[in-house]
Amino acid sequence: MSSLRNAISRRAHKERAQPESRKKFGLLEKHKDYVERAKAYHKKEETLRRLKEKAAFRNPDEFYFKMIKTRTVGGVHKLESQANKYTPEELLLMKTQDIGYILQKVQSEKKKIEKLTATLHSLDNRPSSRHVYFAEDREEAKEIQSRSKSGTMPASEDIPDHIKRKTTASYRELEARRNRVNELEKIYTDMAMQKELQKKGRKRKLREDEIVCPTSKPVFKWRAERKR
Repeated sequence: MSSLRNAISRRAHKERAQPESRKKFGLLEKHKDYVERAKAYHKKEETLRRLKEKAAFRNPDEFYFKMIKTRTVGGVHKLESQANKYTPEELLLMKTQDIGYILQKVQSEKKKIEKLTATLHSLDNRPSSRHVYFAEDREEAKEIQSRSKSGTMPASEDIPDHIKRKTTASYRELEARRNRVNELEKIYTDMAMQKELQKKGRKRKLREDEIVCPTSKPVFKWRAERKR
C-alpha cells in the first residue's frame, strides 16, 4: 500500500520567498535559520552566566602563577616569552642531538648515492653484444663488412624504451640526491658553528681584512686559554 502511495505524483511545495516590499531586508529567514541563531544566542548566554557565577563565587585570596606570568593585550591573555625556558646546557644538548640527526641523514644520502651510481655505472659500461671478425686481407674484410652491415646497429638502440625511461629517472634522482647532500652539509656546517659559539670562551668575529682565505661566511677567532 505504501508503494502505491509513493507512486502517486504530488505537488512540490516551495518555500515562501521574501515579498517584494521587503526585498531590501535580504532573504526571508526560515525556521532552520532561526534555530541556528537561537542556539548560538543561548550558547553565548550560558557562557556569560557561568562566567558571572565564577566571578561571584571567586576566592579573593586565591593565587595562580599565570597571574604574574601573563599579560593582557587587546583583551587577550598572552604568556611571557619562553625564549629562556631552557638552560645553556640543555640548549647545547639539543643542538648536539640535532647535529647528530643531520649527520646521520648526510651519511644515509651518501650511501644511496654510491649505490645508485654503481648501478648506473654498470648499465653504462655493459659489455658490447657485437661480434668481432678477423680478416686476412682487405677483400675479405669488405666481404665480411657487407654481410654484417644489415645486422649492425648501435648498442644504444638495442635498449628497450622502458629501460631508457628508468635510466633517465635514475639520473634525475641521482642529481636530486646530490643537491640534497650539499644542502644538508651546509646545514651541518652552520649548526656546528652555532654549537661552537654556544660554548664557553672569549671569541670575536674577524674583519674582512683579517681573513686569510676570503669567504662569504663569518669567521670567528677564539682567545687562547691555558688549559689546566
